[in-house]
Amino acid sequence: MKSLIRLLLCALCAVSLHCAWGQNYPVKPVRLVVGFAAGSTSDLIARVIAQKMSESLGQPVVMENRPGAGSNIAYEFVARSAPDGYTAIMANAGIATGATAYVKLNFNALRDFMPISQVSSTPHILVIHPSLPVKTVRELTAFTKARPGQLNFASTGHGNSDHMAAALYHYMTGLDMVHITYKGGPFAMTDVVTGQVALYFAGMPVALPLVKAGRARALAVTTATRSKAAPDVPTMAEAGIAGYEHSLWGMFMVPAATPKDVLARLHRETARALEAGDVRDRLAGMGVDAVGTTPEQASAYLKSEIAKYAKVVKAIGLKLE
Repeated sequence: MKSLIRLLLCALCAVSLHCAWGQNYPVKPVRLVVGFAAGSTSDLIARVIAQKMSESLGQPVVMENRPGAGSNIAYEFVARSAPDGYTAIMANAGIATGATAYVKLNFNALRDFMPISQVSSTPHILVIHPSLPVKTVRELTAFTKARPGQLNFASTGHGNSDHMAAALYHYMTGLDMVHITYKGGPFAMTDVVTGQVALYFAGMPVALPLVKAGRARALAVTTATRSKAAPDVPTMAEAGIAGYEHSLWGMFMVPAATPKDVLARLHRETARALEAGDVRDRLAGMGVDAVGTTPEQASAYLKSEIAKYAKVVKAIGLKLE
């Protein structure tokens, strides 16, 4: 009987401490990891939201960039981090592709992470160097077909969202191009504007300033509708690639065993940040739509994206080591 009482008291103490800890959260800075270099699309979006969250959390949300291996270095790091709410990650559509494309991963997108919220959605924008003698997607397709294996394209890594945007284009048109990978969008865009690579399906925040400055030419956006930030740029479907549609989404996630009360606090502050007018305006100016979903909705969306891209990966024969 005494043993049972002691067990019950211990359990009550544990619950009490857990609740108190959850109520006091956070007591130190929260680390938000991005699997790309500073200045990349995911990084820029995350920084806008993190800055606003810092105000209401009462603790800084500190950005930490861990680029490399198609963001898998960052995902593995966060998956293995303590599930205490002090380490989160800005995931993007690449995690859905990688779940099927990689032969082996040291993490599982559905098992090892708990979504906080889908935070953003934005098209990729197909950009080329102005010296390339084409002005439309149809012209680019014909120009490339006449030069199989001679032109190159940029991405931030095999299986990432910008790679899949290009892979869909190549798959639907039968193009043969050389793939060059970079640690982040800014590096890829630098080689576009200097003419080192022919084209790039860039993130809007990275590409728009350079397009507006005339240093890169925009041919199309990848979503089903035009972007309000670039209304004169047609969609890929409008530009002649019927049925083409692809978007880059962002999602805040934490390790799977994170306490529910901590997850609820992070979701509450994320939602508050996304509802703020200045945040929405800043994101819109970059060509990004603020989204904001519940953890349950984000989880369901992640599952649906993994299932969708499993079919795409199989169709294009993408297998990554």
